[in-house]
Parts: sequence; structure tokens; C-alpha cells
Amino acid sequence: MNDAAQQNPGTADGDDGSVSRRSVLRTTAGVAGAGLGLGALGTGAASATESGAAGGTAGEDLAATPPRQGLTMAGVPFERRSTVRVGIIGLGNRGGSMIDLFLVLPGVQVVALCDPVKAKTESAAAKVVKAGQPAPAVYTNGEDDYENLCKRGDVDFVYVATPWDFHFEMAKAAMLNGKHVGVECPIAMRMDELWALVDLSERTRRHCMQLENCCYGKNEMRVLRMAHAGKFGDVLHGAGAYNHDLRGLMFDPDYYEGPWRRLWHTRLRGDLYPNHGFGPVSNYMDINRGDRVVSISSFGTPALGLAEYRKAHMPPGDPSWKETYIESDRTISLVQTAKGRVIRLEHDVSTPHPYSRINSLGGTKGVFEDYPARIYLEPDHTNDQWGDFAAYAEWDHWLWKEHSNPPGGHGGMDYIMVFRLMQCMQLGLVPDFDVYDAATWTAPVPLSHASIRAKGAPQQIPDFTRGEWRKSRSGMDSAKPAV
Repeated sequence: MNDAAQQNPGTADGDDGSVSRRSVLRTTAGVAGAGLGLGALGTGAASATESGAAGGTAGEDLAATPPRQGLTMAGVPFERRSTVRVGIIGLGNRGGSMIDLFLVLPGVQVVALCDPVKAKTESAAAKVVKAGQPAPAVYTNGEDDYENLCKRGDVDFVYVATPWDFHFEMAKAAMLNGKHVGVECPIAMRMDELWALVDLSERTRRHCMQLENCCYGKNEMRVLRMAHAGKFGDVLHGAGAYNHDLRGLMFDPDYYEGPWRRLWHTRLRGDLYPNHGFGPVSNYMDINRGDRVVSISSFGTPALGLAEYRKAHMPPGDPSWKETYIESDRTISLVQTAKGRVIRLEHDVSTPHPYSRINSLGGTKGVFEDYPARIYLEPDHTNDQWGDFAAYAEWDHWLWKEHSNPPGGHGGMDYIMVFRLMQCMQLGLVPDFDVYDAATWTAPVPLSHASIRAKGAPQQIPDFTRGEWRKSRSGMDSAKPAV
């Protein structure tokens, strides 16, 4: 995001039973290259350089579709409730700011908070009281205290804003305790974890959602409505990215608490953060709602950027000098859909360049490209000259027409996302996205790594919906509810 706070989802830690996850996150002692394998974080895999993608051992079919264990969650509404009671796990940069948005919404009560850093929970609890709500319960007792938050009987929705390493276990704990859960990006780091979340959502009948705020960006929602209205003709291709220079932040011990964000660059080579670009383009193309993604081919550059930055900025003896980076400075992936469309994804957080999510869509009648926003449509534009995207404000989504100046970060998309999610829960509506979208948007993390290791060989993307994608159904292009 333009505000890098999106990338520090919090500070809550966990424990895998043998190696303290907190210690792994907060020290680099003993870390040399990819020698700290995924198994050290309780994921059950060998070193990334030996096992391949973060999803199992070498040779495993990452696209295999296991039999359904429950009932589909496609089109399943929330239970209607007048008040949504929220528990928040992780109160770092992301969670500590997102709590403000939950607190300004009517009919939403923050009842419980969890972070092993006591000062963070105290600060967040003070915000709750200042907003006129009862003092929330706080959970700061060690790495597993989030489980006690999830066991509470007065929590309807759990918001997870912690480092990536813990998203899977926390989402799992929430659903097992009967809670709907929303997780910051990415929702998990391994294929087997993605399938486990899909299966658990279906068995527990609880929604498990990737809280992809970029899907609620004003430009993204305008393009979405225009695409669905046929303004681009037959949609052919799209592109999305997370190209954001994070070098300074990744070496800042006060911003990312511990080296957790940087350490992922010692483990995987592929696209570590596909969701911001992939989610919106998937919505334009009705992925999982009439089309689906079937394969991904990825290519990566050498990993030079972080080492060069460290050499220029970090003093001798800094723990980062024990790290060896393998993450490609830039990954480029081509994703094919069942209808033959093509999506290009990019990821680059290790080299100097302006921020861009690319956010492009093209079809038989024209094309939109963002950063800066520009459009070319027939018959509106001629002579190979870009048109003014602002001229298409009539296509703004009803959420942006209703909330033209929303509070919060990232240009208001955070607020729009939280408002809409809480609205769906209060009115008993189907959520705008579900566990199948979460798994699909995150699948490029392990699969791009596998493809790069295989010199760009295509990797099959599984059908997480198990056939439901063939049915048209509602999604982000929602109708304004009659209240």
C-alpha cells in the first residue's frame, strides 16, 4: 500500500512446541541463508531451498484437490445480528490503527484484545474506553493467549493482524471456536494450510476471509463496475502488483518488530505478497464466480537488493549480516484462467522504484491502467491518446458514493472494507469474498516459488471451490442493501 503500515500486520506471536516462534521473529541469531527452514516455524517442511514450495515435500502435487469434507461456503450468508462483537489479535502498526475504524462504526463493539506486548494492548484498550465502550478483555499472557480470546462466548468476529507466520494457526483457532475470522494478507504461506482453511471453513460453517483492502479502493471498484457493465468489451487480460520499496522498513527494528518480515526473504524465492494485485483483477474477471485461475508460471531475478542495502546502511555486527537472501528482487508471474484470459503479477520490495500496484485491465473495447490512472475506450477515445479516468465517476460503486470522504488510511479503502464487512454481518448478507477467494489470492506464494525453482515451469492452481466456480454468484460488485 502507499502507507507501508499495511505491511506490518502486528506483533502477536505463537509457539510451535519446539522452537519459540517469538524467538525466531525477534532474533536472527543462528540464521544463515535458507538454513532456517519452514519447519523451524512449525510448518512441517524442510528448508525452502530443498523442499520447493511452502506446501510439502519435493515432488508433492500442490494442485491436488482433496475430497470435500463439509458443505460449500459459496453464497452462505452471515447470521443476522444487531451488534457485531469483535476480538482483535495483533496490535502493531496495522492492528493498532485498524481498531479505530471498528470503533467508529455503530453496532460494532470491540470486546477483546490480544498482543504479547502489554503496552500495545493497554493503548488499544484505552481507545475502546475513550470511544464510550466497556473496557475490553485483554490477553497478553504469552504466545498462545490468542487461543483464550478465541474461546470467548461473546466474540462474533476475530480480526487477525499479526506477522504472516501465525495467520494460519490463528484463523484455525477462531473457526474451531465458532468464530468468523478475517485475516490480513497473506492468509497462509503453504498450500496444505490453504486447503486446511478451506476444509475447516466448510466444516465449521464459519467464514474465513482474506481482508484484502485494495479490492475496496475507489479506482478498483469503479473499474469493477465498468468491467461488469461491458465497458471494456470482452475482458482479455489484467495485471496487478505489489511494487513497493520496503528496504528501509525491513531493516528498521522498531517498525517491523523483530526481523520477521525480512526473514521471509531467506526462505522463498517467489511472490511473497500477491494479494493486493491479484484480488482486484480476480474480481474484474469474476474468478471463482464464472471463471477460475488454472496455472501460474513465474520468473525471478537474482536476489541482490537487500544485500546491497545492508552493505550500505547496516553496521558490522548487526544480526542481519548472518542472513542470506534468496527472494528474487522482482518476480513476474503469468496466470492463465479457464476462459483463456491472462493475468500478470509482479512483486518487488527490494529495489528503488515508485510505488505501484499496476492495476490494469484490458478487453476488446479498451484498457485501463493505474499509477497514474488513465483509460482508453472505444468509441470515447481516439488518436492513441489516453482519456481522463475522472470522467467516469458515474461508475463509482455505491459504497464510494455513500462514503465519499471516508476516514482512515490508504485513501479510505480500509474504512470501506470494515464498514462493508460489518454491514454484511449485521444484515445477515453473503460476504463480498470468502475462503475460496482467500486461498486463490494467496496460492501464488508457494506456487510462484515452485515455478521459479522449476525454471518457470507452469504450476497448476487447484480449484479450491471444487466446481462451484462454474456458477455465477455475487461478489464485490454488490447491490446496495435495502435497510
